[in-house]
Amino acid sequence: MADIITNVVFDVGGVLAEYHQQDYFEKLGYPADVAARLVQATMKSPDWKEYDRGVLTDEEVRARFKKRAPELSREIDESLTHMKGMVTGLDYAAPWVKSLRERGIRTYVLSNFSRTCYQDCKSAFAFEPLMNGCLWSYQYHLIKPDDAIFLQLLHMFGLNPGETVFLDDTPANVEAAARLGIHGIHFTSQADAEERLLSLLG
Repeated sequence: MADIITNVVFDVGGVLAEYHQQDYFEKLGYPADVAARLVQATMKSPDWKEYDRGVLTDEEVRARFKKRAPELSREIDESLTHMKGMVTGLDYAAPWVKSLRERGIRTYVLSNFSRTCYQDCKSAFAFEPLMNGCLWSYQYHLIKPDDAIFLQLLHMFGLNPGETVFLDDTPANVEAAARLGIHGIHFTSQADAEERLLSLLG
């Protein structure tokens, strides 16, 4: 007999909120070519995850970016000391979560997020009060797609993997969840994800 789905876990950036990259820098006034270089030196670098892991200070992470692109040192400090506008809300997010709660489904967040981005972009998270629980990576020094963060989620909230669905826009994260027995949906659009989720919920 198949498990009955009782829990839905959401990623945030790219799923419940819009995560901005080049347009974030352009809105701060940098020319498109400079914004593109900033994306490569920061958000696209392996060190970006260290923001989300929450072990290093913001200054230590920015120092790594500046070592990678010393000619952008001033712009890196200017644009990343504060991160307001990096993540913005999506109109469908809160109603979607609310509709699941009305069906008796428990809802959770599991998202890679830095402390600074979370604090500066909190106005984008109208869905957060509707959640049964949230695990933001910086709080526990764990990041997706490592198994440890999924195990932390299951333990914290007492979730049965077979009764849980995880939605994320990054395939590696969905695959990591699946290895632990969690049903996964690779998010490409809200309409597609909702259709696939409803088919799992029956």
